[in-house]
Amino acid sequence: MIAADLAPLAVVLPFLGAAVTFILIRHSRAQRAVSITTLSVTLLIEVVMLLAAPAAGTHAVRLGGWEPPFGIVLVVDQFSALMLVVSSAVSLSVLIYAAGQGMADGDEDGPVSIFHPTYLILVAGVSNAFLTGDLFNLYVGFEILLTASYVLMTLGGTAPRIRAGVTYVVVSVVSSMLFLIAIAMIYGATGTINMADLAVKLETVDPATQLVLHLMLLVAFGIKAAVFPLSFWLPDSYPTAPAPVTAVFAGLLTKVGVYAMVRVETLLFPGDRINSLLMVVALLTMLVGILGALAQSDIKRLLSFTLVSHIGYMVFGLAISTRLGLGAAVYYVAHHITVQTSLFLVTGLIERRGGTANVDRLGGLARLSPLLGILFFLPAMNLAGIPPFSGFLGKLGLIQAGVELGTPLSYVLVAGGVVTSLLTLLVMARVWNRAFWRSPVDAENPDPILLASKADGSSLGTSRHVTEEDTGRFAGKDPVRLLPGSMTGPTIGLVALGLALTVLAGPLFALSDDAAQEMLDRTPYIEAVLGAGADE
Repeated sequence: MIAADLAPLAVVLPFLGAAVTFILIRHSRAQRAVSITTLSVTLLIEVVMLLAAPAAGTHAVRLGGWEPPFGIVLVVDQFSALMLVVSSAVSLSVLIYAAGQGMADGDEDGPVSIFHPTYLILVAGVSNAFLTGDLFNLYVGFEILLTASYVLMTLGGTAPRIRAGVTYVVVSVVSSMLFLIAIAMIYGATGTINMADLAVKLETVDPATQLVLHLMLLVAFGIKAAVFPLSFWLPDSYPTAPAPVTAVFAGLLTKVGVYAMVRVETLLFPGDRINSLLMVVALLTMLVGILGALAQSDIKRLLSFTLVSHIGYMVFGLAISTRLGLGAAVYYVAHHITVQTSLFLVTGLIERRGGTANVDRLGGLARLSPLLGILFFLPAMNLAGIPPFSGFLGKLGLIQAGVELGTPLSYVLVAGGVVTSLLTLLVMARVWNRAFWRSPVDAENPDPILLASKADGSSLGTSRHVTEEDTGRFAGKDPVRLLPGSMTGPTIGLVALGLALTVLAGPLFALSDDAAQEMLDRTPYIEAVLGAGADE
């Protein structure tokens, strides 16, 4: 038995944990313990698989004894193993943050009891999508995570969350319908939906039919990945959810769409037939997203637009379609999952400490809470691509790949990437200057606790007494810790993970480069699933 044979546990364990936490729905402490333990064990197994992946190569696990292309197959290669580890590390951090938020607010039922089983189902769906070797099981993975995300997005049942949830549901259903129709058409054209088998059989399909199938899949995945012009739904949907939910959505859900796009482009439809189209999409995604961020005053909406913008960098590497470009894109995906999630968690802390996430009403947070200032500053500079952070290294790899390609469109894309990075720095600097650096008296209608901070920058304490007259989120509750260790701890851990991507950039870039070569070669994947000589 090799490490990759443990792959089914990445899906099974979260499902089992969800079942147990549902049974324990009236025991919040036990739910938290089971959820955190489940994800910790899952992460440990995935780390073992990632460490073994370079030596083991691509490995397929056949479920139920059915031989492909008829049975379900899970495929572990360096790309899928890296995505599993990063996604589970982020999911674990967000889960601890969410549990800590409930305990800090003095609410033993917070987050609501259904949160834990639903969250674990979401993780199972994400893991299934990263591992699956056939299109229908990929569709199932999407539906699992999307169904769970519907519930998480509408937790609390407030009117804004319900409205955002309706938009999210409608867009997701349209995307899923397109994907399902594409699967049916692919099966009708080839008689299979196993991706390794499709990699061989699609070559015999009429080129015009190939192009139709190709574009249908990309549109379906483009909606899920929120690439322009299919990203209109995201900035209005994500910010309304609770902070931990928004964080995990921003970090993971769009990246599952990006992952699916990478598999389609490298395995099913290799070549450069639509690379020019992808370059244009990448450029517009970067620029439109960051221009939208410039117009925002709410930090959560601002970060939602930067999320859209930086999806463009991943499509950038995919469109270049070289080993250097794809390797840089793989590295950038890992970087962005970590950094974007940490920024949303920090925003949740900003909202607690300052009473709002609107930068027009914030001020003086750097003096009131230096720790909070550091936790925002580091991932913000990382996202902006300031040297020597991982964001800079990933963007540098993409720029090198674009220059190496040397076409007029690739040079335009390189210029767009540089402009987007500079505008991202401007966006992050505006948040820093307004929320952290300026005096609270210069803010518009600031929260009283900001004005109550002492002149020397010290705060009035780490707890806030909330009276029954308070109409805010803590109304009628006992004194509440605004920056509890149970929430700052996982945030610090996630920020540190983002910094670790810089410290370990050498080995991670080597892994990403090898993963890109495996995907561009296709032979290791096809032979792992179908056997040696299957691609001949």
